[in-house]
Amino acid sequence: MSFALVRLYIDMKHDNVTKHIVWDWNGTLFHDIDAVVGATNELFRPYGLPPITPDGFRQVYTRPIWIAYERMLGRPLNEGEWQVLDEGFHEHYHRLMLDCGLTTDCRDSLREWERGGGSQSLLSMWAHERLVPKVTEFGLHGHFERIDGLRSAAGGHKAEHMVAHIQALGVDPAQVLVIGDSLDDAHAAQHAGARAVLYTGGMTLRTELESFGVPVVDSLAEALGHA
Repeated sequence: MSFALVRLYIDMKHDNVTKHIVWDWNGTLFHDIDAVVGATNELFRPYGLPPITPDGFRQVYTRPIWIAYERMLGRPLNEGEWQVLDEGFHEHYHRLMLDCGLTTDCRDSLREWERGGGSQSLLSMWAHERLVPKVTEFGLHGHFERIDGLRSAAGGHKAEHMVAHIQALGVDPAQVLVIGDSLDDAHAAQHAGARAVLYTGGMTLRTELESFGVPVVDSLAEALGHA
């Protein structure tokens, strides 16, 4: 092999290393499973549904969330019902999340990645006007080059938001690792041309996470090992 081809191979290998991490918020950096399950139980109490546990919630959870609601009800949502349920969920969630904190190794993982010279950002499907103050409240905003939450109606998939987020950062998707807790994060990474690692501390069953074929981890520190 010529020197030029060897140099090209080395450059290609170097270009494919992870230089930037896009973190998810809810269920990944922010450990809010108790608030999610509690809000869901409050939401469906008037329907006569029995309370569910975190594991029970993981059995039905999917994105978009209205599909999970249809699974719980055993029927399609009626016209206008999704909007009522979505507003009700967030009303309960925003009250219950006040008792939630960061994932155990969140701060250490963010600092560790920075010490290694990597950049990072945050992309969430939570409302942008609530996300930024909450991240700032925890003192994490300085870790991120960009913070994006949902600026439109709730629901839907994360894929197009991921594309826009990475484009706004001006980074090569091939050098991006997405770390999240749902299949929606993995789909979004794939759609954008990035890699993904999925964390089990959120709302999705491990077996379902493993079905996508990307690494599945039990801690954020372990996720960094795949960067």
